[in-house]
Amino acid sequence: MPKNAMTEFDEKQASALIHAAEKMINVWSRLSPEKQSALLARFGTQENALAALVTTQLVAPVSED
Repeated sequence: MPKNAMTEFDEKQASALIHAAEKMINVWSRLSPEKQSALLARFGTQENALAALVTTQLVAPVSED
């Protein structure tokens, strides 16, 4: 059975994804209600908005504080 690159991650990739997700959940919790509403309006659900934030983080990471 061929590997599916979209669902199988090595440990380093999985760790990076988990770290990015945790970071974006933290970012979400600090967003103002207005910004959360804007993201929800654009992406439909909190899960989709967080996925967009995580994807953005993985593609163009922001610097650590």
